[in-house]
Amino acid sequence: MTINCLGNLVDLSSPKVMGILNVTPNSFYDGGKYSDENSILLQVEKMLLEGATFIDIGAYSSKPNAEFVSEEQEINRLLPIIELVLKNFPETLISIDTFRANVAKSAINSGACIINDISAGSLDKKMMQTVADLQVPYIMMHMKGNPQTMQTLTQYENIVKEMLFYFSEKVAKARSFGINDIIIDPGFGFAKTLEQNFEVMSNLELFQMLELPILVGVSRKSMIYKTLETKAELALNGTSVLNTIALQKGANILRVHDVKEAVECIKLVSQL
Repeated sequence: MTINCLGNLVDLSSPKVMGILNVTPNSFYDGGKYSDENSILLQVEKMLLEGATFIDIGAYSSKPNAEFVSEEQEINRLLPIIELVLKNFPETLISIDTFRANVAKSAINSGACIINDISAGSLDKKMMQTVADLQVPYIMMHMKGNPQTMQTLTQYENIVKEMLFYFSEKVAKARSFGINDIIIDPGFGFAKTLEQNFEVMSNLELFQMLELPILVGVSRKSMIYKTLETKAELALNGTSVLNTIALQKGANILRVHDVKEAVECIKLVSQL
């Protein structure tokens, strides 16, 4: 189970960690934290040293009710960061968290190597063709609506069954465009209630029937801190618990704010 990142074959049969670098001023956990070159480079270096295989850079907050960011603004935030990271850490495998085809194209042309799309092509009709043209791995997440509307779209008869159908359709469409490397992301916290998030987690192994790598992103999310009646800043232990469960149920990539702890989860679970 490998993906091709700029000629580097990454084997996902051994789980990997994707470190999150938000360059938005309003991310739910680390918004505004990485707004200058020094803090960005220190955080990237920390994540790489701790064992991150990928660095996922986002410039448009996808938290519920996040405000709109223009395409031009998103590109202007992203490109200098990509260039800064690659100038200082040229071997870095950069994933770009965007649902816009033009942003994706600009980012890949600047040296990024993976597109991480929260909408799986639903919010930009040109996205799949663009990814196919660029021939880069494509992370497709499950979501309904958009970040402004998703919290009102949580009606399901059978959430896992409907998600499997959603991914089957999206994967078939991506294949029809000629996209080779596809990763699926169940989209914890996106168009799902607290209870639905845990239902998806408890059935995560069923997504292996799609025979594609699975990315899990639960890091410090509300399903953890609301359940524990705490806040995102205190949700690291809960994150490690759910990451461990996700690994046992077949997760191939953990997308996290805290790389060291996620790497430790992988090392320990691999010994079982």
